[in-house]
Amino acid sequence: MDYLQAFYLALLQGLTEFLPISSSAHLILMPVLFEWPDQGLPFDLAVHLGTLLAVVTYFRNDLKIMFRDWLASIAGRGTTDEARLTWYVIIGTVPVCIAGLLISGLAETVLRSPLVIALATIVFAGVLWLAEKSAKENRISGAITWKDALMVGGCQALALIPGTSRSGITITAGLFLGFKREFAARFSFLLSIPAIILPGLLKAFELLNSPEKTYWVPMLMATIVSGIVAYLTIGMFLRLLDRIGLMPFVIYRFILGFALLAVFYTDLTIIQG
Repeated sequence: MDYLQAFYLALLQGLTEFLPISSSAHLILMPVLFEWPDQGLPFDLAVHLGTLLAVVTYFRNDLKIMFRDWLASIAGRGTTDEARLTWYVIIGTVPVCIAGLLISGLAETVLRSPLVIALATIVFAGVLWLAEKSAKENRISGAITWKDALMVGGCQALALIPGTSRSGITITAGLFLGFKREFAARFSFLLSIPAIILPGLLKAFELLNSPEKTYWVPMLMATIVSGIVAYLTIGMFLRLLDRIGLMPFVIYRFILGFALLAVFYTDLTIIQG
């Protein structure tokens, strides 16, 4: 892997991981469109480590309070909103763990096709549009229940389909449940921490047993680039969310999805012809 390819892929990962436009779809499609070799498992680990460090750093103060209050609740010293939020992040992570174990093979093969990505991009753009239009935003963060967490977590499992967008589908679920945009996004980002860590650990285990060559310098650069860009993107997204809403992302997804369908259909027609 050359440095330019690593830089652009890391930039793309950092920019798209926390926006509702599907980072996995972009990471799959960019090498295809530019005819680059597959970036490989070590690189995927590197860029996801970067985005993990970004979200943990951005929410570091929240996470300290959540962890402290969660430990206090286990010790029987009372349960605060932040302790409950920690439990809800744990509950919301269960569905994606189960789904990952059940369909991991499909997610790595059949579901990575350009057609699936294009259709998922379009379909979930429509779902995001419905959530944006019908959002009541009449529930605050303290009103979340374990059923809400389970529902958002169940929707997060759909993000195993490239093109869905993990942040997009979880924010969508939060809006349908009536949460304010800022809290829906915050809960989505908190859910991303175990959602990145758990498959990352599995990939790391696979890497230990893989003969694949590791390019350490490009990987280190990719981790730094994806982390910095992701950190800036989280801040920008949260600041602009109430001001611009989600419609710009809906429009982008529709354009991207139909453009991919057009390209895929053209290529398929040429191959069959």
